[in-house]
Amino acid sequence: MTTILVTGGTGTLGRHVVTRLRAGGHDVRVLTRHTPPYDVDLREGDDGLDRALDGTGTVVHCATSARGGDEQAARNLIAAARRAGVEHLVYISIVGVDRVPFPYYRTKLAVERQFEDSGTGWTVLRATQFHDLLFRLFQGLSKSPVMPLPARVKDQPVDVREVAHRLAELAQGAPAGRADDMGGPEIRTLHSLARGYLDAAGRRRAVVKVPLRGSAYEAFRAGGHLAPERAVGKRTFEEYLAERFAVTGGGR
Repeated sequence: MTTILVTGGTGTLGRHVVTRLRAGGHDVRVLTRHTPPYDVDLREGDDGLDRALDGTGTVVHCATSARGGDEQAARNLIAAARRAGVEHLVYISIVGVDRVPFPYYRTKLAVERQFEDSGTGWTVLRATQFHDLLFRLFQGLSKSPVMPLPARVKDQPVDVREVAHRLAELAQGAPAGRADDMGGPEIRTLHSLARGYLDAAGRRRAVVKVPLRGSAYEAFRAGGHLAPERAVGKRTFEEYLAERFAVTGGGR
């Protein structure tokens, strides 16, 4: 049995990774900012991080923050992992971080490079956007009578549980470097996906396609964030929505 630390282990992806690893018989430590016994802010790199990593063979890094600080968090984690003799660092990234000049993507790419240069065995898995992200986006936009969406942009949403399953597989194996990208089963326009959401939610809204400017938008329009050759996901956005609304009691 291996001791594995999962950062962000209560988040959208991390909690499913934890479940998979525990089902595989591993001793899993969950590191978050607020949940004992491994409540550590990776951006601060306090003594609790060394305690959390003591005796750990593998680290799965799922933690991220919209408030920034991911690069510093990765530096602290990698330094502590090296002190603890961790043998395998696993990181979840995003398809297109090297092609789309979007600020958050640039941060993810910088963290990838830190893992590659860590001197420790590493694995990086890039996935397309989760169904959950589109759900939250459309849920927020549909509060208004009009839903503005970037024109001529497509997406390839993937199920978070499928990504968690793959990430857990990689964590239980030898360091693999850059693993094959993982994309959802369908590439569709944002307009089509929004219509799918509205239909499932039982809402009527006008969806307006808004042309934008900038290098990031052009890269998204060009499909830099898509992985058509790696459409390995199985669960569609409509299947996700059906389950989501069945649980919450919303929708049709």
